[in-house]
Amino acid sequence: MSKINVTLNTGSKIPWLGFGTGTALYGRDAANLVRVAIENGITHLDGAQMYNNEDTLGAGIKACGKSRSDLFVTTKLKNLAPGETVKDSLKASLKRLGLDYVDLFLIHDPTPASKEGKLAEWWKGMEEAYRDGLAKNIGVSNFKVEDLKEIIGAGSIVPAANQIELHPYVWKAAEPIVKFCQEKGITIESYGGQTPIVRASGGPIDATLAAIRERLEKARGKPVTAGQVLTKWLLQKNVVVVTTTSKVERIKEFQDTEDVPDLTTEEIQALESEASKLHKRIYMKHVFGE
Repeated sequence: MSKINVTLNTGSKIPWLGFGTGTALYGRDAANLVRVAIENGITHLDGAQMYNNEDTLGAGIKACGKSRSDLFVTTKLKNLAPGETVKDSLKASLKRLGLDYVDLFLIHDPTPASKEGKLAEWWKGMEEAYRDGLAKNIGVSNFKVEDLKEIIGAGSIVPAANQIELHPYVWKAAEPIVKFCQEKGITIESYGGQTPIVRASGGPIDATLAAIRERLEKARGKPVTAGQVLTKWLLQKNVVVVTTTSKVERIKEFQDTEDVPDLTTEEIQALESEASKLHKRIYMKHVFGE
């Protein structure tokens, strides 16, 4: 069980570590892995309409037998069919999930709404779903500063969260978004946090990561992985970490990051300085014109 929660601008508590049902589980049956994650102390589950497996996320939740109030469940709006409202779409998700409400409902990608000039309208629909109790919190995903300004200007509720790809190789591009969100009280959720070691190994931060890992391991007197260094970097920015894994030992490794000593200010600066030599975005490139 995680000892660290992040408080959203509604007062709701979100566990810092979330188990995602995208990437490796995209379009696949997530039931067993969701059940295993919950049995190993994960209470924050992150799904999406786009992943095409909300029904199996719901099945995994049901199979674990845990009280609904002990879980924090997220899903995300993909798009709206002609004549469909945001509330209609969320109700369909809830039916697939087998739940009465989600703890967090996000607009997954601003572009489908933006292309039609309907981003503000979508956000007002999100607010309606929130007021009707179908979602305890509402937010966004993959939103740039201009997208956030548009919905904040048009709506009456500030998003609770913005879930973005976040790791050192996108930090330079993401920093203005993170700063804007922090100024507005919007919690940053990260995905793809392990990219520098999983999808971009051999990059400029490898040596710095290794040096930090070695220093932390000596300070701790217990093993520390490069993945934990990256996760600690995110945690020290007060970021919620969403990750996907099929291995119990990886879940335990993420949870163990809570007990890894902090990176120093100098180590964080060194990591970000080296990372600025390579920009590597893996997901949602179309949102950022890449």
